[in-house]
Amino acid sequence: MPTLVLLRHGQSQWNLENRFTGWWDVDLTEAGIAEARGAGRLLKEKGFEFDRCFTSVQTRAIRTLHLVLYELGSLWLPTTKDWRLNERHYGGLTGLNKAETIAKVGAEQVKIWRRSFDIPPPPLQADSPYCALRDDRRYAGVTVPDSESLKDTIARVLPYFDANIAPALRAGERVMVAAHGNSLRALEKQLSGISDADIIGLEIPTGQPIVYDLDETLAVRDRYYLSER
Repeated sequence: MPTLVLLRHGQSQWNLENRFTGWWDVDLTEAGIAEARGAGRLLKEKGFEFDRCFTSVQTRAIRTLHLVLYELGSLWLPTTKDWRLNERHYGGLTGLNKAETIAKVGAEQVKIWRRSFDIPPPPLQADSPYCALRDDRRYAGVTVPDSESLKDTIARVLPYFDANIAPALRAGERVMVAAHGNSLRALEKQLSGISDADIIGLEIPTGQPIVYDLDETLAVRDRYYLSER
């Protein structure tokens, strides 16, 4: 039966600084590196092996995957990187400290931007330093969004899953996806049949493998955090 492991990247520098990150490329902290290595050691201890991996084009997810694969002795595994597994784009919130933003515009407004299903944050302004993403080579030919809601993120993640990840699973391959809180929410929503209202409350911790045991139709037989077993 196919197995899918989802892994949110280890703690990033902007996670530590409590800043909205989105598509901006930040690296792991030392704690994040330790989380990734710990996830790899745990997977090895529990006897997990993989045939194929998928990740975003963002450093924190790619580096997490590499650290995990190093611990597994599997750096040679075929890995596909795609922007459609990126984190949600936080638009004009990118780079802002979350607590300072709450103090400025109020907790209720920030909650709407962060947790509503289909209301995006304010768009990235033309003079923002984070507009440099549009000139980043990894996004050549991609229309970089000005902002995304969770609904927008799901709309790019799920077609990618259906076209690229699901066929590998149906072929019986053991797959790991190292990505981000919101792109993984999209996958969990699909696999576990979570409603629009409930998915916004799903918290995905950094560096903790989530295991999906699937049947041949990709229906979920079991879902658990590996540390629970």
